[in-house]
Amino acid sequence: MEPAPTYPAKAFPIPSITNFMKFSIVDVFAETQYTGNQLAVIWGEGVERLSDQEMLKIAQEMNYSETTFIGASEPKNGGYPVRIFTPKKELPFAGHPTLGTAYIIAEEIIKDSVNQVILNLAVGQIPVTWKPEASGKKMLWMRQNSPEFTNSYDHKLLAPVLNLEPCDFDTNYPIQEVSTGIPFIIVPLKTQSALRKAKVDLECYTELIKITTAQEIFLFCPETHHPENQLCARMFAPALGITEDPATGSANGCLAGYLSNYHYFGSDQVNIRVEQGYEIDRPSLLLLKAEKIGDLIQVEVGGNVIKVAEGILV
Repeated sequence: MEPAPTYPAKAFPIPSITNFMKFSIVDVFAETQYTGNQLAVIWGEGVERLSDQEMLKIAQEMNYSETTFIGASEPKNGGYPVRIFTPKKELPFAGHPTLGTAYIIAEEIIKDSVNQVILNLAVGQIPVTWKPEASGKKMLWMRQNSPEFTNSYDHKLLAPVLNLEPCDFDTNYPIQEVSTGIPFIIVPLKTQSALRKAKVDLECYTELIKITTAQEIFLFCPETHHPENQLCARMFAPALGITEDPATGSANGCLAGYLSNYHYFGSDQVNIRVEQGYEIDRPSLLLLKAEKIGDLIQVEVGGNVIKVAEGILV
């Protein structure tokens, strides 16, 4: 048998890794690896040269709910420029991409212990802070914009959209659009059984979003999988290419404001744990805080971030 041919190294030149954009994949709002919401973070010297269309194509290739792009390795105007894309469009703000991107900035760019990272997003500057919990673990917390409350909808309008019965809704509280940067239709349900059976009827959903500002629907109920948690939730956004999201920080920020505004837990002060993603086998845990200060509701959403993969884009 003839020996296998050999080739000189110069026949297969490998450029320096610094010529590539790097990517990190993290699980956000995750208690263990491979839970929570997946996020791809693109960073490195090539990001600032990407066009909008190229960013969208990369987001489609990653095919997670969102992919983020860190536009500089140094702060600009007090924060790191970051852009967020779903597989279909750019978003001005999103919760789990904010926490996950701040984590990668600290770990891969700053490479030092920090207490806070500020992201410059389309909605403005969003600070992310590391705070120790009673267990000793540090959680990441983001301060969101104060919630805005707009259109309310009858539960009979939402019932066919979600394949639910009118009796499944908690009519003590409104179905309402709330926004801390992205609007969500907040839908209170009575039971976890109703939450589990919810399923978007695409034809009815398409008709609904013709008359709403929000294209995302966020459902919650007071029955949970674990007794130490207070609420269980789900989020649907087919118009954004997201059939169901396992953990939605922006929606939970809206929920925190909603709970505070309507005194869901007896006062304007909210300090709770929310489950999401169980129905799609991506269990997630989100920490919510809110309280009314003056005329505004202050909202914070926290959670854990775990890195699961890294590599380069060629």
